[in-house]
Amino acid sequence: MNIWQELPTPFLILAPMEGVTDAVFRQVVATASAPDLFFTEFTNVSSFASAGQANALERLTLAPGEGTKYPIIAQIWGKNPAHFSELSSALKKLGFQGLDINMGCPDKHVNKTGGGAAMIKTPTLALECLASARAATDLPVSIKTRLGFTAVEEYKTWLSFLLKQQLPALTVHLRTRKEMSKVPAHFELIPDIIKLRNQIAPTTKLIINGDIKDRAHAHALHQKYPTVDGFMIGRGVFQNPFCFKGDQSYQASSKELFQLLRLHLDLHDQQAAKANSRGQKYPFEPLKHFFKIYINNFPGASALRAELMNTKTTTEARAVLDAFCL
Repeated sequence: MNIWQELPTPFLILAPMEGVTDAVFRQVVATASAPDLFFTEFTNVSSFASAGQANALERLTLAPGEGTKYPIIAQIWGKNPAHFSELSSALKKLGFQGLDINMGCPDKHVNKTGGGAAMIKTPTLALECLASARAATDLPVSIKTRLGFTAVEEYKTWLSFLLKQQLPALTVHLRTRKEMSKVPAHFELIPDIIKLRNQIAPTTKLIINGDIKDRAHAHALHQKYPTVDGFMIGRGVFQNPFCFKGDQSYQASSKELFQLLRLHLDLHDQQAAKANSRGQKYPFEPLKHFFKIYINNFPGASALRAELMNTKTTTEARAVLDAFCL
């Protein structure tokens, strides 16, 4: 048995998002309503195998409860098979239940190095990296990818190639690299993808990603496509950090969102203190990207958000919140 065989059907996953799903934000989501499985943000295998190992390990630090109460998968990327082997061998000791190779990230800098979605164009190298990761660990090694690099029709060849590797799980973002997130996800292709999975690798868990809003949306899709095993929510968590809560769409109150933001500020301070004790920095500025999650859809939200964007510390942010009469 591995983690993929232990999950309910359908299961929900928090998608890996660069600069978003770090240990702090994962704790926030877990407090609001935990998914069935967490993914980390991306970790570069070559960074781990070089002088950048401290930064890589920072990304792979588990939050309280992760690996025990909340199962978690480490998502890794790169193009060097030897480096895949080195990082994969360390992940179990770090507390992870599995690892996932990112073959779908559309970031141009990642793609220029040959990683992420660029692997769609180099299937032989992709297979070498997968084989190296598998040989170095007894953890299940899954893959997250897109329909193709340029054309939607690429999914027929590319997904078939991946499914032939008999993966424990395959996550398919229903867009191409070229499409980024500029077009609606291709839900119309789900039946064809299910058919491919059933024909080639019926034991591989199939996860659908792209435009999934919340648990209620996932359950509605599962009723329509009952042989899809799981659904992954990414940007939906920005619209509603309580997106994993209940079978019905849950709309949090402004008070609940304020409380969640205060928790985020507290957890940020805790993480910053740990980083400082190691001689590292955990800057405040990236935290501002999260303010729009909590401060929206109530009178005065825009002005409050603008004021928060001018703060420089969590202490200043708390003072702004304290001065606002909700």
